[in-house]
Amino acid sequence: MSPAAPQVAVGLGCDRGTPLATVERALELALSSVSLRTEDVAVLASIDAKSDEAAFLQLAAAHRWPLRFYAAAQLAAMPVPNPSETVRRYMGTPSVSEAAALLAARATTLLVEKFKLRGEDGRNATVSLALMASPCDAASIEQGLS
Repeated sequence: MSPAAPQVAVGLGCDRGTPLATVERALELALSSVSLRTEDVAVLASIDAKSDEAAFLQLAAAHRWPLRFYAAAQLAAMPVPNPSETVRRYMGTPSVSEAAALLAARATTLLVEKFKLRGEDGRNATVSLALMASPCDAASIEQGLS
């Protein structure tokens, strides 16, 4: 990634047990919708209840991306454009992917709002993208200082 390339935080959500292929495809489509590539990703983020989600762990490991998890209360405190009562009922916060992207990026606006993809097996993956507030923030996340 060149120094001038955008760096984005990726917020992730999914149905429990969603395959890696579905999460990867959702990420690829979300990135390409704003002319970005995987090389532009600085960090992945989700809710702490998903800290054992195999697809998220595999995706982070495959690309050597840091993976951050946030408590439901932290996510619920973030204003988001697409809150969901269904997500609130199951996860304790009205947003996972949008709020996680914003928190990880230290940003207030999203590049991609709640991009949802249903995989061939019927399981859903959700991706949101936020531009990192500054290149310094991306560097600190890569060093685990967030």
